[in-house]
Amino acid sequence: MAAAAARRGAPAANRVCCPEHPDAHLIEDYRAGDQICSECGLVVGDRVVDVGTEWRTFSNEKSDKDRSRVGAAENPLLSGGDLSTMISRPSGSAGFNEDGSAKYHNRRSMSSSDRALVNAFREITGMADRINLPRNIVDRTQMLFKQVNDQKSLKGRSNDAISAACLYIACRQEGVPRTFKEICAISRVSKKEIGRVFKLILKALETSVELITTGDFMSRFCSNLNLPSQVQRAATHIARKAVELDLVPGRSPISVAAAAIYMASQASEEKRTQKEIGDIAGVADVTIRQSYRLIYPRAHELFPADFTFHTPIDQLPQL
Repeated sequence: MAAAAARRGAPAANRVCCPEHPDAHLIEDYRAGDQICSECGLVVGDRVVDVGTEWRTFSNEKSDKDRSRVGAAENPLLSGGDLSTMISRPSGSAGFNEDGSAKYHNRRSMSSSDRALVNAFREITGMADRINLPRNIVDRTQMLFKQVNDQKSLKGRSNDAISAACLYIACRQEGVPRTFKEICAISRVSKKEIGRVFKLILKALETSVELITTGDFMSRFCSNLNLPSQVQRAATHIARKAVELDLVPGRSPISVAAAAIYMASQASEEKRTQKEIGDIAGVADVTIRQSYRLIYPRAHELFPADFTFHTPIDQLPQL
């Protein structure tokens, strides 16, 4: 074998190859840690280090932790990327100097600023999980919080209020707006405080959000009320026509959407009460009635032409 290798020319010192077939492709057996020649089956190298993942992650595991890596993933929002090394307590004479002090010391593993960020990010993730918001909303919220934290322009405001306001802004910027009441329900801050901090963040970051419309909430409200698609389309049409005809000046899009859903459901087989709609939309019954009274006189102009009435317009509740 050695003679054959000499005839063919010895391979480079840093290259692993079969002495009989230097140009043959080597097959790596990750389970055994061997490198095998594809031509003759000779085990060329053994004890090969597996650079793959250390654990397997199955798709049905209900865990947020990625077991395919050691330690947490790098977080670019934290200083140093949240990468740190902890040195264990020394044992034996090798770990101490002549005066008895330890040779190696741990720097504080996390600064106070990073600790505040980690706590805020944990709170943001918890709030998003409570209302099933996707990961992109969480990432944008954390980025907004990081920007506010770096500017130090909201000193004196609680991190809980800033987190809630950033989540509200992120939802609107990503096109899935939530109401102040919905954000208030999953946070530990009052609605008034969230609104106040929301305005301060927009001013500090010099950013803006799109104006909310009735269509932003219609599909979610109707879905939560288990209304059919025909009623949802009718409610969307009613709300849009009411705004175009300027029937609801000064009314919030949420109250207009709730009133439109109430009118469409009352004209269909799937009727819903004001209280049921108010609980889902987060508005009071009286608010729905006030908006409904504004659009009722011109109800015949608001319904789509293809809507199938189960209750005629003249028999709708007049409130």
